[in-house]
Amino acid sequence: MRHEPAVLHTRAAVRASLRDVAAGSTVLAAVSGGADSLALAAALAHVAPKLRLTAGAVIVDHGLQVGSGEQADRAAAQCSALGLAPVTICTVSVGRKGGPEAAARSARYAALDAADADLVLLGHTLDDQAETVLLGLARGSGARSLSGMSADSGRYRRPFLAVRRTETRAACRALGLEVWHDPHNADPAYARVRVRREVLPAIEAALGPGIVESLARSAELLRDDADALDEWADKAAADGLVIGALTALPKAVRTRVLRRAAIAAGAPAGALTARHVAEMDRLVQDWHGQGSVSLPGGLVAERSYDRLLLR
Repeated sequence: MRHEPAVLHTRAAVRASLRDVAAGSTVLAAVSGGADSLALAAALAHVAPKLRLTAGAVIVDHGLQVGSGEQADRAAAQCSALGLAPVTICTVSVGRKGGPEAAARSARYAALDAADADLVLLGHTLDDQAETVLLGLARGSGARSLSGMSADSGRYRRPFLAVRRTETRAACRALGLEVWHDPHNADPAYARVRVRREVLPAIEAALGPGIVESLARSAELLRDDADALDEWADKAAADGLVIGALTALPKAVRTRVLRRAAIAAGAPAGALTARHVAEMDRLVQDWHGQGSVSLPGGLVAERSYDRLLLR
């Protein structure tokens, strides 16, 4: 059963993700006990010795459900049985800021950020990527958001972005792993659950199979574009907020420069909206003597002769 195609595919995905990691590095799998993260843990346990890596796991207990501690213990026991060490359980306190999903994510990443590791592997799949793109479309997001999740984000890596959820489940069955089914993943109160259970199936029914792969491919293409525009904006930002230099830039680059300048000046990134940036851009491109623009964080943008000022 260890030669089940799904098992081989998950192992190959993890091996490819870690091919540039120096021998002796510590790599942890973030494990919830669900099929995606358990398949990730199993693949890491198999691949790491061959790459001379120390492989462990970190389980985050959000404490949001009765019995979450026992579930964390079961996940940890399975990780240890796979040969992973160290295996750590982190119990976190989830606040309310941004809603339940955002608050849980913030608490989870705070725990993962504190983990003692060179790399942390996350179990997001191709299906998760497609769902992320659809959610971004529904919010009217720009190219960076629509580019989905990156396979490599600092010390975080996502080896399974080309692996389907059906494959992680098949890998767990083949390896005899006990999968936990989080009831939150079936709760229609969450937008992602509605996308997973209603929206994607409806799109596939209307347009045919392959939608998940197509959405992920679009995300990859958009990420290349967004990376190129960000690089251009980085270089353009060196000229400062000089009106002449800003007006010479394409809008997609200019608005990136303006957004970054506002954040650098103290505007909270999460509160700075596209509307704020558009109003700043009007001071550059369509100025008729209008007054200043109020930005989050008590910041003000105003036109002063040949420059845009942030104070």
